[in-house]
Amino acid sequence: MQDYALLGPQYRDPNLRDCLAGLGVHGRLVTITAGWQEREGEIDELRSHVGAAHEVVDLGLYVRTQQVYADDPALAGAYRERQELLQELQEHYVRRLRALQAAEEELNALPGEGAALRLARRAALGDIRRLDRQHLAAIAREHAAFTREWHPGRRASLMPHVTEIRREMERAAAVLIAGGHVAVLLNRLRLFGLGSLLRGRPLVAWSAGAMAVGERVVLFHDRTPQGIAYSEVLDEGLGLVRGIQPLPHAETRFALDLPARVRAFARRFAPARCLALDHGTLARWHRGRLVEARGLRRLTRGGRVVAEHAAHAARGEAAS
Repeated sequence: MQDYALLGPQYRDPNLRDCLAGLGVHGRLVTITAGWQEREGEIDELRSHVGAAHEVVDLGLYVRTQQVYADDPALAGAYRERQELLQELQEHYVRRLRALQAAEEELNALPGEGAALRLARRAALGDIRRLDRQHLAAIAREHAAFTREWHPGRRASLMPHVTEIRREMERAAAVLIAGGHVAVLLNRLRLFGLGSLLRGRPLVAWSAGAMAVGERVVLFHDRTPQGIAYSEVLDEGLGLVRGIQPLPHAETRFALDLPARVRAFARRFAPARCLALDHGTLARWHRGRLVEARGLRRLTRGGRVVAEHAAHAARGEAAS
């Protein structure tokens, strides 16, 4: 089983060095900072976080992607078309989702706990969960169709990069995945086949990186100038971390003080454990079990936000 850790944001309260010590990681580190886009590879601050004992090398996935598309216009065009289709799917999904979530909120706001009302509330939640599953299935079909038609892993434009990436991964003691733009990060990870290359390796991820390694990417923001925005499923994740719904920056993005919001979110994504990953958070798994938890909180189906302790964590949350 894979040993991994999920952290809170690193720019204010970095705890990456402590995390690596807990994982027993020594030596060369590989970083993935493609979510930073044009700032990719600017890792001097990250190097200071891990300490001089570690050599740190960035894989440069964002720059490599730009080179691949320059060398392979046909693949670049197909990729753009696929992204446009996925964006259209997302827009239609969100339109349907708004109506379902508005109905759920209206039912939850009604007074009383009668049998008919409880049944209606359960049905409303089931409608949202069903739509989420349908949307993820549609996205998965598009990813599979793109792979079948274009075989990106076999294209001459990609193969030299994949060979170099694999060589760097084999020399690394652990892989670090930073945040940034989650869709950009996830698309680059997929393009170079990092899902399989990362499996089984010690892994540390935070912010968008924590979202990308999970089973599904969920966008949420309850603190917009326009008020609370509906949470939406964006894409499948790499599935390296299972049984968990990571929520980076929860204290600033999620209305943790509103029990109704917490309850609705936790029930919607159950049985996954919805974990808030805020500044100072450190969560480390060994052989599928949470063995270290600092500042880790969980959203409950009863609407509370509670401390998540290693001794009480569920087993089987890591991919084998």
